[in-house]
Amino acid sequence: MDLIAQGISHRFDRLEVLDDVSFTVAAGEVVAIVGPSGCGKSTLLSILGGLLQPSAGQALLRGAPPPGCLNPLTFVFQDFALLPWASVAENVAFPLLHTSLSVAQRTAVVDDVLQRTGLSDFRAVYPKQLSGGMRQRVGLARALAVRPAILLMDEPLSALDSQTRELLMEDFVDLLADGTLGAVYVTHNLEEAVRLADRIVVLSRRPGRIRKIVNVASPRHSRGDAATRAQLLELQNELWVLIRDEAIDAEREVQHA
Repeated sequence: MDLIAQGISHRFDRLEVLDDVSFTVAAGEVVAIVGPSGCGKSTLLSILGGLLQPSAGQALLRGAPPPGCLNPLTFVFQDFALLPWASVAENVAFPLLHTSLSVAQRTAVVDDVLQRTGLSDFRAVYPKQLSGGMRQRVGLARALAVRPAILLMDEPLSALDSQTRELLMEDFVDLLADGTLGAVYVTHNLEEAVRLADRIVVLSRRPGRIRKIVNVASPRHSRGDAATRAQLLELQNELWVLIRDEAIDAEREVQHA
């Protein structure tokens, strides 16, 4: 299943946030969205996920969802958004409660995603007992439970320390390895973008317009290797050159707001 952004523009009252943004996320593809602060990245993600109607243009799904898909588009948020009174297994099962799945089927789905995300031994634990990285794993497992075609990920690692972020990037790479799951990955972190994405959409300062779409040529599974990291660092620097001046202007705008 493909996700298509078609001429998306958006404004909040007189504030123009996005202007004529178009790109396609192919089935199984990971597309990162980067750009200066305030360029409309999260607004664009909300439009793609149907949480917000654009002022112009549209977001479309094309093609059949994957087998067993209960929700083609599913969000993974930066703040985990877990139910504090529910165990890990209960949090993961929550989006399945109002589906047609039987209790046995729901249990099987929960068992599967807990195993895939390394949480099987923590199924009875509550969020307050987990580290930030483990809580984000629960959020990811909950998203996977509905067997989505595309994950919509809004700064999912920004609240984590560098070591935990590195480990979770490795987890994401493993989960994406079979090519059946796609993602739109919004991030300020250019290292995350080059490590995880097949293509990177670079937005301009507000109103966000596409400045460039950059392909990441190296296979995702090899990007943790020392030799490949040098190439990725070069690409990361190229991205920073694209957004640096506008990022400085955006930061000054925030400071003087």
